[in-house]
Parts: sequence; C-alpha cells; structure tokens
Amino acid sequence: MIRLILNGKKAGLDSVREAVFSIRDKGYELQVRSTWEEGDVDRLVREAAEQGVTRIVAGGGDGTVNEVVSAILKHDLNHIELSVLPLGTANDFATACEIPSEPFDALNLAVSGESYWVDAGSANEKFFMNIATSGFGAQVTATTPVALKNFLGGGAYTLSGLVQAINFQPFPGTVIHDDKVKLANVVVGAICNGRTAGGGQPLAPEAYIDDGVFELFYIEDFSAGDIPTVLEELQELHETPDTQFVHRHNIKTIEWHSEESMPVNLDGEPMLPQNMTIKVLPSSIKLVLPVDTPILLNRNKASS
Repeated sequence: MIRLILNGKKAGLDSVREAVFSIRDKGYELQVRSTWEEGDVDRLVREAAEQGVTRIVAGGGDGTVNEVVSAILKHDLNHIELSVLPLGTANDFATACEIPSEPFDALNLAVSGESYWVDAGSANEKFFMNIATSGFGAQVTATTPVALKNFLGGGAYTLSGLVQAINFQPFPGTVIHDDKVKLANVVVGAICNGRTAGGGQPLAPEAYIDDGVFELFYIEDFSAGDIPTVLEELQELHETPDTQFVHRHNIKTIEWHSEESMPVNLDGEPMLPQNMTIKVLPSSIKLVLPVDTPILLNRNKASS
C-alpha cells in the first residue's frame, strides 16, 4: 500500500491531481492524505504505519521531506520506504538525487522505483536528511520572506544573503569533532549529508548519502581585507581542507558549545541552540531513488 502525504499548500495543483489519477490508472493503489496544520505529518505517518502502509511519498519541499523523515525516525518506523514528490521552492535534496521534477515522472518513480538504505542525521532531539546549516547561512534561510522565495525561486536565498552579508556577526563557541577541540568564531557552517542547499548552492558536491559520514564545512570570522584569501581557500577547499578561514572534514559526530544561541537550520526547520550534538545515523532510511542517481556510493538495496 502506498500513501502520498501532501503538503496542504500544494494539494490544489492541477499537475499533482492529474499525476495522481494517471498513476492510479496504471494500476497502483495510491492513497492521498493532505496536511492542514502543524503536527499533521507526524500523525499521518503514524496512521500510515498502523494501517499497513509500506511506502510513503513525501509531497512537498525539503521541509516536508524532513518532517516525514523525522516521524519515521522518531517512531522507529524505518521498515516503511520513503519516496519524494518535489513540490518546494528549491527542492535541494530531490534535485541532488536527480529525482524528476515533473509530478507524473516523480510519482511514477515513487511508486515503482527501488529503495536503498541511506543515512540521516540527528541534531539534539531533532532530525535532518539533507543539510544542517548554521550561523549566517541559517539566518539567510530562516529570514527569507515566503513571498520572495515564491517569486524568485532558489535565487531568493542568494539575493537575501547578499543583502544580509554586510551585517553578519560571527558566533563564538567551541567545536568538538574527531577528539579535537577548537575555539572558533563561526560565520557560516554546514553539516552535509546531501550536496546542495539554499536553492542549489553546491556546498558538498562530492557528498554521498550512504557513506556513513557527513561533510563538515565552516568559515571563520574574517575582515574585508581577508576576502581574497577566503575566496582562494574556497576554490582550493577539496585540495587543502583545513586552511586559515575555511575548514572541511568528514565526520560522524560533532558538538557545538557556546554562551549565546546560534541559528541552525535543519532542512528548513530553524533552531537556536547553545549546545548541540549532531550525529550521522547510518543506513536509517529506505529511500526510493533513480537507478543512476549520482548521490549513492554503496547502493545497498533495501528489502521491501
């Protein structure tokens, strides 16, 4: 049994309705449930599990995918397979996975495709699937107006970032990973399971979602005079991962401790923690993906 959990804001789209009917015409039993208010996704995932649903399609953007993944992990329901119908503004995760953007093609993959074991992440008591951003990067995502996102698409994040960049302040704290302790003034950071964020920005272009590690990337405080150095370090990021301002590491766990709260964004969900532990959850989700998706390394198929 397959159930589409659809973001209520997208339920009236003609393209989605037509795609659902076309999939049913092919003989698939595709049920649809739409959200109305906060907490609906969690409830609908639990109901699906109780009613014997074996595959859930998350219909929405990265935030909807995050909510479904969070419900699966929170309630220990990873026997259920997850598919994605990308309907958000940026669809960073689905795009990196090369899940089709057209509703019919995406649903056709969702109901008929193979599932693979992939990693997710935990951040304190919350979860994420794609990327956790922190500092300035999280502020950009959290404060970009919805109307601007809808009008400009993914480019809204870049525009909003340019406007805010002149006022950013670094976040002082302690970073702990791989038994190393470092005092840092973080401007922007990202813990990447997927590859892109912020409307297609390639933060970790070589990341895989089934390799058991995250790619940690962060930039420390710099002055206007340091900008050429920062740009040069960014260009050489994968050749020289630990430089004066720019740092990159493969990690399984990272801790952040500070006296003031730092903005963190988990696939669109904002947090303001002072202390945070982020861990990779290896092979914790059965995700339906195209056979030739570039984001898998081990390609371990999940049994239905």
